[in-house]
Amino acid sequence: MAVLTPELRAQAEAIVARYPRPRSAILPLLYLVQSVEGWVSPEGLREVAELLGLRTAEVEAVATFYTMIRPRPTGRHVVNVCTNLSCALRGGRDVYAAAREAAGLRPGEESSADGLFTVREEECLGACDGAPVMQVDFANHERVTPERARELLDALRRGEVPAPSRGAAPRDFRHACRILAGVEDLA
Repeated sequence: MAVLTPELRAQAEAIVARYPRPRSAILPLLYLVQSVEGWVSPEGLREVAELLGLRTAEVEAVATFYTMIRPRPTGRHVVNVCTNLSCALRGGRDVYAAAREAAGLRPGEESSADGLFTVREEECLGACDGAPVMQVDFANHERVTPERARELLDALRRGEVPAPSRGAAPRDFRHACRILAGVEDLA
């Protein structure tokens, strides 16, 4: 079954048209596919490759390089916790453990049984001055404590979207991907 419906295919073609070289549209197209499925499936990789006139392996090379592109199904909300040096020194590992606990994850699990959360440990989220940092659907929450991590996941469970440290927050992971694909605004 096709990932890109005729309407999404038109959006994909508009994305490609924004770039002088079609290959430059790989990442936004992967975000568009991810906004549909919540991840980039093998079929999604094939459709992006076909649209750009590339081999699937070329698109997969990009998809597997970036941790923001998910190669397997995700929860409605993707929570990333930095455990790199700055964040680790300020309690990032405890924040990660608290987020996993709040999501109801057992050892070895990345996504909750109810499909609401995917919790991932990230090497670096690039906001060391706000350590420890936790992202919810790509929106940064800084100076997060284990208690705050639990509060954030509890709010998401209630259907609330917590305000990030700066700016506005997307509704969920798929909405964030549509924003990053350039086909929808944050508002």
